[in-house]
Amino acid sequence: MTNKPLFVRAEWDEEANVWVATSDDVAGLATEADTFEGLVGKLKIIIPELMELNEGNQEYEVPFEVLTRRFEIAQRKTGAA
Repeated sequence: MTNKPLFVRAEWDEEANVWVATSDDVAGLATEADTFEGLVGKLKIIIPELMELNEGNQEYEVPFEVLTRRFEIAQRKTGAA
């Protein structure tokens, strides 16, 4: 088993309304899903497949870490309470 977890970035695409994942550690990784949980499920399948294709790595377990980023706007309510 690989000791160091692979690093994956997940960002919310406001226009497409999906989470998008990419990684410098996994060549060719680019996938999306409607929910974060759905994205993680896809990553659990795609990462080992890409690792095997790219590096011949046939490890049973491939640890990975996902850093998420999503921008929002908070507004103070105005008017009479």
